[in-house]
Amino acid sequence: MGTVEDAEEAVAELRAALERAGIKLPSLGLDPVTCAAEPPRPLVELGRCTVETARLLAAALPEEGGRV
Repeated sequence: MGTVEDAEEAVAELRAALERAGIKLPSLGLDPVTCAAEPPRPLVELGRCTVETARLLAAALPEEGGRV
């Protein structure tokens, strides 16, 4: 699953990648409940977004469904 530190790094990487694409997810962060478990099993919370942001996300993904 990864450590909380790994998850924090992943959130930072995702936030930076989204910013490069002109996309902001205001609620992007770690789910505190999963970080508080013993042992922690951190999940990334993407949160809610506007319709415009959802369309920007869809446009940023490759059409072939492959990894960028």
